[in-house]
Amino acid sequence: MSASLSTHLADWARQQSQTLASQPAPAPGWQQLGRVSHIGDGIALVSGLEQAPADGMLLFTGNVPGLVLDLDEGRLGCLLLGAAEGIKAGDPVRMAPGVLRVPVGDGLLGRVIDPMGRALDGRPDPTPDRLEPIERPAPALTSRGTVAERLATGTTIIDSLYPIGRGQRELIVGDRGTGKTCIAMDALLAQAGGDVIPIYCAIGQRASAVADVIATLRDGGLADRAIIIVAAPDAAPGLQWIAPYAAMTMAEYFRDSGRHALLVLDDLSKHAAMHRQVSLLLQRPPGREAFPGDIFYLHSRLLERSAKLSDAAGGGSLTCLPVVETQAGNLAAYIPTNLISITDGQIVLDTSQFQAGQRPAVDVGRSVSRVGARTQPPELRKLAEKLKLEYAQFLELEAFTRFGGLVDERTKQTVERGRRLRALLGQRHGHPRALAAEVALLLSHADGLLDGLSLPQVEQVRDAIAASIDGNDPANLDNLRHIIQTAKAAVLKGPA
Repeated sequence: MSASLSTHLADWARQQSQTLASQPAPAPGWQQLGRVSHIGDGIALVSGLEQAPADGMLLFTGNVPGLVLDLDEGRLGCLLLGAAEGIKAGDPVRMAPGVLRVPVGDGLLGRVIDPMGRALDGRPDPTPDRLEPIERPAPALTSRGTVAERLATGTTIIDSLYPIGRGQRELIVGDRGTGKTCIAMDALLAQAGGDVIPIYCAIGQRASAVADVIATLRDGGLADRAIIIVAAPDAAPGLQWIAPYAAMTMAEYFRDSGRHALLVLDDLSKHAAMHRQVSLLLQRPPGREAFPGDIFYLHSRLLERSAKLSDAAGGGSLTCLPVVETQAGNLAAYIPTNLISITDGQIVLDTSQFQAGQRPAVDVGRSVSRVGARTQPPELRKLAEKLKLEYAQFLELEAFTRFGGLVDERTKQTVERGRRLRALLGQRHGHPRALAAEVALLLSHADGLLDGLSLPQVEQVRDAIAASIDGNDPANLDNLRHIIQTAKAAVLKGPA
């Protein structure tokens, strides 16, 4: 753990200790002082605090905070939220009032913080509006509204085939190195200039990867609007464990105040692995794939907090894009299966497509959005109605033609047209597209305006359209056709 983070945690714990000192004496039978019976691997077992609540906060030697995770008879199982150096068996432990809380508010905008809300960007600690518990109940059904408003991701293949609505939970799943974080980052970048607050939570991610994310968001115009929560790999296990819950609480502040937020959790595979390690250290029985049985409930109660509120409840929304890693494309593994069943759909990334140079490498057959279709703008919905079926048929025919068998002319035309569609749906990371550009690209395919061009020419026209069409009315199809023809003519003419 970095020295600055340890200092921040110590300062925060010292404030909590001062709060304890100002509290009235406990009622008879209520113990505020316990003892450490075992310490190691980021876990502490404490005796003498039978009245401590679940998710309560304890203070150890050196003002190191801890989170109560297990309530066993005669002992508490605690996660340390700081360095364990200097803590030993027999040391006293104090119990803080209430449960663990994290800061929330507009003061966190534009900041890089740890899960406890302490600054990691070299600036003074942010000033929160208030403190909220990391564990909160999900909104009741009566206070939820219909997911009917579009959340732009800026990725054409997603916005057209798997649209996402505000308040939806859409899983991003794929093997390591297939572009999962890139898709999530483009979705955050697409909120620049809009009314959605982008929030990114890094759970156990490499420092270099987090630095790239920070630079990407700042270069994309989100320096003053994005919140970045970082639980580094060398941070205390407790900080990595609470990271997604703390990030969800910070995002809920904007939803509950009638605003909109987009939260990326990158990634829950590492969070699940951390929970498995912590649980085994606390002697919980392992289940399938050595994960404890409560891992499903752990993530379901987390993601259920993402919701669209009704107008009577303020009309705010919290959209969540959890990321999960698979091994060899195995979606049937325990953690991916759990999250697929919890979320409202999944964007599946395919390793073979990624290695073949297709970006983004979305698996059309296994990806789905169960909610967002109703949120699509009419002009985009009409053009995308038959697109998924056409693309899936093309992929099957293309695989068939690789065997070298005889194919008729109609099949050849279908395959060539599909290859142009695939080129149109390709996209570079860090360049989210406006709605008008996405409509124009699909319109060029539907009208056959790019038939006869080579694939490199199609890519040139695609990039020219995306670069020149921002700000145009997506419903004005005649104007879009004119822009397409202009871009096509410029490409065919070549450099002057």
